[in-house]
Formats: sequence, C-alpha cells, structure tokens
Amino acid sequence: MVFQFLRRSAEADVPEVKASATGPVVAHLSAGRVAWSPRDTVTLTRTGFVGNPVGFRAVKLIAEAAAALPLVLQDRQRRYEDHPVMSLVRHPNGAQGRAELFEALYGQLLLSGDGYLEAVMGDQQVPLELHVLRSDRMRLVPGSDGWPVAYEYAVGGRKHRFDVTGETSPICHIKSFHPQDDHYGLSPMQAAASALDVHNSASRWSKGLLDNAARPSGAIVYKSTDGAGAMSRDQYERLVSEMETHHQGARNAGRPMLLEGGLDWKPMGFSPADMEFQKTKEAAAREIAVAFGVPPMLLGIPGEATFANYQEAHRAFYRLTVLPLATRVAASVSAWLSAYAGEDFELKPDLDQVPALSSERDAQWARVSGADFLTSAEKRRLLGLPALDEAQDV
Repeated sequence: MVFQFLRRSAEADVPEVKASATGPVVAHLSAGRVAWSPRDTVTLTRTGFVGNPVGFRAVKLIAEAAAALPLVLQDRQRRYEDHPVMSLVRHPNGAQGRAELFEALYGQLLLSGDGYLEAVMGDQQVPLELHVLRSDRMRLVPGSDGWPVAYEYAVGGRKHRFDVTGETSPICHIKSFHPQDDHYGLSPMQAAASALDVHNSASRWSKGLLDNAARPSGAIVYKSTDGAGAMSRDQYERLVSEMETHHQGARNAGRPMLLEGGLDWKPMGFSPADMEFQKTKEAAAREIAVAFGVPPMLLGIPGEATFANYQEAHRAFYRLTVLPLATRVAASVSAWLSAYAGEDFELKPDLDQVPALSSERDAQWARVSGADFLTSAEKRRLLGLPALDEAQDV
C-alpha cells in the first residue's frame, strides 16, 4: 500500500509531456534553414540603406540625379516660365526647395515602392504647399470596389485620415509596378533583399574575423600524455585566462599561440580563401546595383567592365534608370496638379539641360533640323517642344 502511494506520488511529480506527431519532422526540416531579414519597409531601410554602403549609395545616386533634373511646364501651345504650378514646384514648402522635395520623394519610392505627396490648400485654387509623407507610416484604405477611398497616416499612436473620394485628392500616390499587390508598389530594395543579406553577413563575418585575431574559429583538443583522461581544474582555468588575455581581440591579431601539455589546435570552419569570401561579397554588391539599375562601375564595384568607359556607363545610367523614373513621377504629379488647376498641362524633365545626354541631344537636333521634308511644327513635336499650329508655320 505504501509502495503504491509512493509510486503515485512520484508519477504526480513528473510533469506530463505532450508532443505533436509532426514534431520530429519539423525539427529535422528546420535544421540549417537560412535566416533572412524581414521584408517590411522599416527593416529593409535599416539594413539595406542605413546599414549597407552599396544600397545607400545606389539610392542616393538615383534620387539626387533625378531630383537635379530641370523640369519644364508646357501644354500643346506654349511652354510656361511663370505659372502658379511652376512656382509651387520651385518652392513647395517653407523647409524644402524643388530638389529637396523630389529627392525625398524619389528616396521613398526606391526604398518602399511607394511615394506620397500631400497638398496643403490655401485661398488659391492651386495648393499652397507640397509635402512628402513617409511610406512606412501610410496605409491605403480600399473601398467596396477595391479603389482607395482614404489614406491613413499614423505617427506615435495618432492617425490622420485623408479622404480621397472628392474631385481632387489631397494625396498623390506614386507606386512602382507590383505584379502581386493591387495597392502598393514593389521597391528595388525588396528585389535586392537577399543580396543585401549576403553582403551584410559578409561584412559582419569579416568584422568578427578581425576581432577574433583574424583567424577562423576552432577548438583546442586535449590529449592526455599520462593517462589522466581530462585536464585538471587548475590547467583549465589557466588556459582560459591565457586565451582571454593574449589571444582575443583585435589588438592580439596575429599573435602566435603556444600550446603545451598535449594541447592541439583544430581549425573549425572554412578559411576566407576556401569560401571565396571577397568574390561572394562583390557578387552580392553587383546584384544590389543591378536591382537598382546602377552600373557597378559608378559605385566603384570591381568586376567585369560591362561598359567601355565611365562616360558610357554614366549615359546609360541616365537613359535607363534616372529618366524613366523622373518622367513617370513628373507625369503623375502633373496629372494630379492639373486636376487642381483645372487645366491640362505637362510637367517633364528638360532633356536639353542634362549634361550626360548632351551628345545624344546634339545629334537629334542636327538630324531633325536637317530634315527638309518636316514642317517647323513637326520638328518641334519631335524635339519635345510645344507644337505650333500649321497656320503659324513659317
């Protein structure tokens, strides 16, 4: 009887353990899984822009180049020098000029795939000020038909709701193409996320290698010479103290290790040469540059010389990356402001003032000017100028 009581007590003291039948399978499949960074905008901005020199330079290079492009405002008949919209673009708000505003807008578009402009109204028909809103704080509110009915901007637990159901929207939403999302764009930062992780991991590994005496990690193996089988406590403590004092940290880099008493060093892990460490890092940097559309030569990344010279790479950068982005953003902003002004006009980059494209523009001007079979109005249209009526053609 006493035995049965003790047995029941012992069984009661042991906690009941329940496990899923798929537990061993999950544990086996999760071994060695790659740890990727989260793909949200905040994390990508921190790891890919703030914490990665290649991503930082790529975004800055595109945003600064696109924001520096001169903009012209024109309609079918004329090009405007003085216009309320042009004045607004030149002086969008009290804290920013045109270049600062558009650099922030392009930066948000490259980092998140979405750019948001807010219109602050005054007494006039045209907005009084324009402000760029952070993409990570904005949320689109779709209606029953799927189209946006409002935007919510959240800061510090407080939300402001922008109603966009009226004739004119207080928010201009510019988004990149995303094949799997109806409301938000896909940023180059998301496409380059895997390469950013590889590049950041390589940098951290290099820093850890330098802090660890510039040697890969390993193990000290003890082989007993007197049959004792294990180190004594005094031997162990002296070995740990010696390792901490003389063989850890960057200041001890390269210091040789003196092993005695049956101790042997066994390297664990691959050497930088075995891992082709530098080639892996350079390949990741090139993938980041490709995702953003920046020639690696402009970022100082060594490798294959895809372009014959720096000037050709610079021209390709403007033609294939900067101009398509600036033209698309300018078209969206002009269509948005046209609704406020009540007139149809076009805001676009002035290609004749882009130094990188001067040779191409000179060749186009010469070719069009020498075409005697074209009227002056047709030539102006080909050059992107407001076309004159045929009655005005000389």
